[in-house]
Amino acid sequence: MRIAIIGPGAMGGLFAYLLSKNKEVEIFLLDIHPERVEKMRTEGLFIEGVSGDHQLWPKITLEASDIGQADIVLLCTKSSSTYQAALMAKPLLGPDTPVLTLQNGWGNIEAVEQALGADRPLGGTTSMGATALAPNRIRHAGWGDTVIGEPGGKKTARADKVLDLFRSCDLDISFTENLTGLIWSKLIINVGINALTALTHLHNGKLINYDGSRAIMEKAVAEAVQVASALKVQLLYDDALTKVTGVCNATAGNISSMLQDILKEKKTEIGQINGAIVREGEKCGIPTPVNEVLLHLVKTVEESYSERIKL
Repeated sequence: MRIAIIGPGAMGGLFAYLLSKNKEVEIFLLDIHPERVEKMRTEGLFIEGVSGDHQLWPKITLEASDIGQADIVLLCTKSSSTYQAALMAKPLLGPDTPVLTLQNGWGNIEAVEQALGADRPLGGTTSMGATALAPNRIRHAGWGDTVIGEPGGKKTARADKVLDLFRSCDLDISFTENLTGLIWSKLIINVGINALTALTHLHNGKLINYDGSRAIMEKAVAEAVQVASALKVQLLYDDALTKVTGVCNATAGNISSMLQDILKEKKTEIGQINGAIVREGEKCGIPTPVNEVLLHLVKTVEESYSERIKL
């Protein structure tokens, strides 16, 4: 089996290692960053953390034509780049090759459909934790489950192919017929945590220790739940705020992906997280002022990296 992973950052590199446990699987990495490609080719890819210390020598390239047809394509780019990443996948696709997105935010499946057609995407979420320490060095921060689903609901042979692959590598994976509810359930957790950590520079668990950050979290989550209700999304939990604070406690020492982006002065996924709540709220006629403020504040930080005051 041939697996192509587009975007070998923290999560892409982690899955490259984890899926390489199946010795019948060929893993190929497709990247747009020549420096990272050269680094991995000459020095290898290093994994450290909860799964131990490992070095891989991945097959990595800047050209999809070097890979050929893949059995599964896994998108691991930032969600702001999903459409472009899906276009990169075109040369990798056979008649039945699924394109699996486990990315954060809302709109990834739609972006894949727009680029490649409605029959291509599989969606899902993962609770795996990973941090990029360097272009070729990744910390595996925590184990977690992965859940996938079909946009149409019912399990298919191609979904079974992904499930079998992950299980062959001893990874915790399951299937849901409620893919929209799954993605929105994670989206709301990210709405409550990511932007606040990015703006306060706090670990996840610290957000609930302060009246101000907790008050903003409550309002942002309440707006997101109201929008989800208007869209008739069936969430996977009954009390969203309790779920979000529970995740804060369970991941207390984590540095959120959005805070990692801010610290590295990179583009964030704010548009696909809090921005998604604002856009969907406008469609439903539901005001989302707190999410709109968080959206604009994080975007301002992104756009002003070069003008930061440094003492």
